[in-house]
Amino acid sequence: MLRLVHGAAVASGFGMDPICCSALVAAYSKLGFVNYAHRVFNAIAAPDLVLWNSLISGYVCSGSWEIGMQMFNSMRHVGVKPDGFTLAGLLGGITNSSLMSFGQGLHGLSLKSGLDSDSHVGSLLVSMYSRCKCMASAYSVFCGIFQPDLVTWSALISGYSLSGEYVKALFYFRKLNMGNKKPDSVLIASALAAIAQAANIGPGYEVHGYVIRHGFESDVKVSSALVDMYSKCGFLHLGACVFKIMPERNIVSYNSIISGLGLHGCASESFKMFDEMLAKGLMPDEATFCALLCACCHAGLVKDGREIFQRMKDEFHIMAMPEHYVYMVKLLGSAGELEEAYKLVQSLPEPVDKAILGALLSCCNSCGNSEMAETIAQQLFESNPEDNAYRVMLSNIYAGDGRWDDVKNLRDRITGGQRKMPGLSRIEGSFC
Repeated sequence: MLRLVHGAAVASGFGMDPICCSALVAAYSKLGFVNYAHRVFNAIAAPDLVLWNSLISGYVCSGSWEIGMQMFNSMRHVGVKPDGFTLAGLLGGITNSSLMSFGQGLHGLSLKSGLDSDSHVGSLLVSMYSRCKCMASAYSVFCGIFQPDLVTWSALISGYSLSGEYVKALFYFRKLNMGNKKPDSVLIASALAAIAQAANIGPGYEVHGYVIRHGFESDVKVSSALVDMYSKCGFLHLGACVFKIMPERNIVSYNSIISGLGLHGCASESFKMFDEMLAKGLMPDEATFCALLCACCHAGLVKDGREIFQRMKDEFHIMAMPEHYVYMVKLLGSAGELEEAYKLVQSLPEPVDKAILGALLSCCNSCGNSEMAETIAQQLFESNPEDNAYRVMLSNIYAGDGRWDDVKNLRDRITGGQRKMPGLSRIEGSFC
């Protein structure tokens, strides 16, 4: 249809009209036809900033961030100055820490151009740093925004949660709640995710009370987060109660309850929920099978795990992710099927995800197979030379075999020959 409109525009003499071309570039880009958008763009002798922004944003949204950055450099080369929309289009494509240097460069450009005062650009910078788990920078930008909106607050809170700084995530959630702004469903779900990871039920009760008082209990996103929070905090019965009274359930809701049941060793109930979900016409996703395989791990159901893993690929055409392989390796290894787990890992294309190799190394420890452990550990050392956690695991395996000289050599490499500081632990309790 869009190509027909494009043809009609050309036939009517509007093929070179800047406004028409800008709309066409934006439309093609939004529909994912960036190559067509680029053809329209190339037909314009002197494209303006709006056209450049549309094309750059189109490439970034379609996953071609590098090409979008090349277009940005070309735009600056011809003397067109970027604005807030230009930076917004690029910042949205920085999704992991590997692109952090580019993000910092864009941040520097925003400061030089005076665009850092733009609340939208500031919000995107907070989101970008949060996604990359660079929370010191995210907080610094956040503090420079005069009146951060809910999206910015949500980015900061979610960032702290993703970075494992759950106390800070809850602190800023409370701070937002005490101010003039009221959290929305996205923010509440982010706070509940932080509570779930911290496994501290006290704040969970507080947020649940807020949900009831402000009428969020009918929001499927919030209710699903409550189910997940209660399950991970050890109160499965409360999570099940929330699930039962939910007026609406989606795939996220079922994933939450399946995961909760599996974590508590109720594998058969997890399978029943899975069947109920399918009967309602909901299609499972990657997270569903992670939850099911996790349930099999906790219950030691090797046969069921194999069947679920196969169904995921054959029946539902879902490509196995590293998380699925981690659960399969743990399941097989804990059942003593270490050779099968090793063959499964060896069948994967290189480089094998370190979480999968780490799971196999852990299984070698539990099975007492130091020979295989050395082979797997060597792969991990080569790909993760700075990560000492795997050296500690291998050291423990050596200790189990009584290879104390190897233990000392490995520990000395970790500590530099210095005495290891003793670990500390803390239990945080709360009363209902």
